[in-house]
Amino acid sequence: MTVLTLTSPDSASTASICIERGFNCFAFQADAGAGRLVDVIDSQPGFETGEGRVSGNGIPILFPFPNRIRGGRFSWRGQEFELPDSLVGYDNTGNAIHGFVIDRPWRAVDQGTSFATGEFQLSVDARDRRALWPADFIIRVRYELSRGTLRSVFQIINPDTVALPWGLGTHSYFKLPLSSTSQASKCLLSAPVTQQWSLDECLPSGEKSAIDPELTLDEGIYFGSRRFDDVFSGVPEDIVECSVMDEAAGLQVVQRNPGSFRELVIYTPPNRDAVCFEPYTCVTDAVNLQQQGVDAGWQTLGPGESFTTWIDIAAGPVLA
Repeated sequence: MTVLTLTSPDSASTASICIERGFNCFAFQADAGAGRLVDVIDSQPGFETGEGRVSGNGIPILFPFPNRIRGGRFSWRGQEFELPDSLVGYDNTGNAIHGFVIDRPWRAVDQGTSFATGEFQLSVDARDRRALWPADFIIRVRYELSRGTLRSVFQIINPDTVALPWGLGTHSYFKLPLSSTSQASKCLLSAPVTQQWSLDECLPSGEKSAIDPELTLDEGIYFGSRRFDDVFSGVPEDIVECSVMDEAAGLQVVQRNPGSFRELVIYTPPNRDAVCFEPYTCVTDAVNLQQQGVDAGWQTLGPGESFTTWIDIAAGPVLA
């Protein structure tokens, strides 16, 4: 398999991307200053040679829908669509999961020492899945390193003659702790969320409510004090900032993105010292909820239109 290795021009930061496994950035060592490197992203050894699930390592890219579609079925403008489990990923309760681009090879269309751009077009790179979606699409992702920051820029393009429905998300696995001399249980997780979706087997009912006041995610909650597999909302309209703070190491990892990622899934995988902060432009099963009158964040691009957004992941010292 092909691995692209990025190196920062102004620091010791490096990142590695596996083209054939969904253009997944499976490793990011961030220069946190003072000679300290932080191993930010969690993935199992050998991921770049085919080991492990594509959805369980690195930074999976979720498109044209993040998370689940109930039963793998939806309707769009009078046409019924079914996503067969022989062609797309499914969870263990019968729902299509995580989109079409997570498990297929992409194409590297631009690369330099500190950056790389990958492209995936449905009709080109997954022809067997083209009939499963209402329109063709192109997604481009550019990763770029600068100092202790990994920036990803996402461009969604509709090359078709009909409207493109879509939702975008990422599923970054953040490794804990941030130093070999500290403990995962002493890492503080924080996220600026004020609402939470009601779920039944990971699928939203369409209702959301104020977050439990005892769940102090705005102030921080220690890893391991609660397991997460939750969908949150009510994020700031401008910049959403989630963080892992390793107090003993004096280090933190921060993920920043615009408020166009209006939902946030927080997930702590079992038996693993890692946490996922998953920014989504829409909630789980948005294509079905939106048509039921729920403001689910489902997006549409007209023919020839495009949309661009970004996510930054950075490591550095804890600032007082």
